[in-house]
Amino acid sequence: MNREDSGTRQPMRRVGLIDQAAARFREEVVSGRWPIGERIPTEAALVAEFGIGRNTIREALQALVHSGLLRREQGRGTFVISDSELTGTLERQLTGGSRRHYLELRLALDSAAASLAALNRSDADVELLRELRDRREASWSSDDPDLRTSTDLALHRAIAAATHNPLYVKLYSSMLDVFAVHMRDETSEDENAAHLFHHELVEAIAEGNADHAAANVASIFSPFMR
Repeated sequence: MNREDSGTRQPMRRVGLIDQAAARFREEVVSGRWPIGERIPTEAALVAEFGIGRNTIREALQALVHSGLLRREQGRGTFVISDSELTGTLERQLTGGSRRHYLELRLALDSAAASLAALNRSDADVELLRELRDRREASWSSDDPDLRTSTDLALHRAIAAATHNPLYVKLYSSMLDVFAVHMRDETSEDENAAHLFHHELVEAIAEGNADHAAANVASIFSPFMR
């Protein structure tokens, strides 16, 4: 019977206790038992649950704050902000780039994803991509930039998922917050053309045409690269 089934937790060894505690808390985040956006248990609750001292708890949690998984809010507690340490690392490493740098990076990632998706997509992937493409197009009648950003990124993340390459999916998903920051104020000079290229992008993936899929990604980004 595992820990989740038994409802009990094995005591931690004293050697490297802070590292062990941090690893255990990281598991809570990655597994989803501590969901993104939710406040984690209080220090007192963690002491009672894990059977370790309050100072060890604090230092282990601080390690996860530094790694970008948790955020402390004065007077409110500690919240989960990511389930991947890669996200926080990338956000820190990618600060300071110019608008064009971000566009070039996303163009490279999206082009490769489109090509791989065309080669590896399933029928279920194609069905989802068409649905998300239609949602994206519908969102452009809204004045809400966050809605437009979220529907666009949902489509492109699904394209990354259709590569069926778990490493690519993890990398791309970890960069979504970075992309979102640099998209909210973007509008194409020709939205009809942008929608057309997204339509053709999805259909190229459905047809298994990797070259056409990558070419449509280039056409989508072309107005922003001038």
